[in-house]
Amino acid sequence: MAIAGHSHHSDPTLYRTPADAIAAPPEKLAYVVGFDRTGQRPDTLFTLDTDPASASYGRVLSCAEMPGLGDELHHFGWNACSSALAHTGHHHPERRYLLLPGLRSSRLHVFDTHPDPARPHLLKTVEPGELAAKAGYSRPHTLHCGPDGVLMSCLGAADGADGPGGVALLDHSTFEVQRAWETDRGPQYLAYDLWWHLHHNIAVTSEWGTPSMIEDGIVPELLMNRAYGHALHFWDLASGTHRQRVDLGDEHQMVLELRPAHDPQATWGFAGVVVNVTDLSASVWLWHREGERGEFTVRKVITIPAEPAEASDLPPVLRPFGAVPPLVTDISLSVDDRWLYVSAWGTGELFQYDVSDPFRPRCTASVRLGGIVGRAAHPSAPGVPVTGGPQMVELSRDGRRVYLTNSLYGAWDDQFYPDGIQPWMVKLDADTDHGGLSVDRRFFPHGEEFRGRRVHQTRLQGGDASSDSYCFR
Repeated sequence: MAIAGHSHHSDPTLYRTPADAIAAPPEKLAYVVGFDRTGQRPDTLFTLDTDPASASYGRVLSCAEMPGLGDELHHFGWNACSSALAHTGHHHPERRYLLLPGLRSSRLHVFDTHPDPARPHLLKTVEPGELAAKAGYSRPHTLHCGPDGVLMSCLGAADGADGPGGVALLDHSTFEVQRAWETDRGPQYLAYDLWWHLHHNIAVTSEWGTPSMIEDGIVPELLMNRAYGHALHFWDLASGTHRQRVDLGDEHQMVLELRPAHDPQATWGFAGVVVNVTDLSASVWLWHREGERGEFTVRKVITIPAEPAEASDLPPVLRPFGAVPPLVTDISLSVDDRWLYVSAWGTGELFQYDVSDPFRPRCTASVRLGGIVGRAAHPSAPGVPVTGGPQMVELSRDGRRVYLTNSLYGAWDDQFYPDGIQPWMVKLDADTDHGGLSVDRRFFPHGEEFRGRRVHQTRLQGGDASSDSYCFR
């Protein structure tokens, strides 16, 4: 893996340091993916106005439909992030293309945000056959631009049902599939998220389940038998060789989102765990390195307990337990590495933690919206209970704006919110000095504004806290 600084680049949204990113102009657009649960209409890339001075603030500006059906757009990302400034294989980096994987279809859609960022248009589609033939994978999930190409995590093997899942390597410019990234996967079999400590030549991956374990909803027998993912894997980033597996304990089921420190010299980060099968709690774990070149270790630093509830108020999957699990399904770490946001999709709560000391997070605020039982309303419509809960969370580069959407994954939505999920997107204003959250009453696109699609992940114009990586301090 070669790292060297580019002397010239033309994209002002590629930042040399986290401080540069924080000081850059705020985003004026947000891109959000939406999917049709019925599979009868194309999934959609929505562009929304996030400029408070605009007459169309908080509204959908454009909708770009996919060419096929049944994609289930889920996670997506930029072709280049700030770390591209130090990738010698990325000769003319610019944050221009949005790469949209279909989690069910295994197709990859490439959208160009030029010449009009408010109206991205489809540039090309990479078909599932290419992913299977060249990399041996299916069900693409998360992607980031890396030193040797775009790294894209995939949940399944080529057959689309079983494992091992892993990481495919795409060409930086053409987005053609090159190969599987791993050269020695060791004990790794289940896949989910992917991130890295670039300066230390370390990649980190997490675990959910194979496609057959997740695509029809959570399988109670697999959950109670502790068969879902419960480990982190550490890799040599340059060679794709497995270095270390760290087990969190098999009671901690589904280790999902990874958020490494943005400080390029750091070797720590946070991982979210959906549920503890012994008490239905959820948790956030800190990974960190012992010494300059030592092994990685983990420790639980946040525990969120389940909330008791009447069985009659619960969906069938939860009635035997008499409680609502928090279900931590996303986390986001601010660019200055001070604030951590944790989504409890089950109870309908977003937590803000001060992680100035990452070993001792301190909860400073929370907001409730939706929830399996609570159905807490948005303040702009206090008499209307909302469905779903804070799920995907995206944070602006300066840390002052928090964007939330409410759908997890179609089949899992149906289990935990069987009455249906009506789509919404919410913006919170964050106090980045002392902590605190308030809901922006002016920003609440919901319902038919998303044309019947459920909305999942958000990306921000110019980059955001969970998709940007930096090489310089």
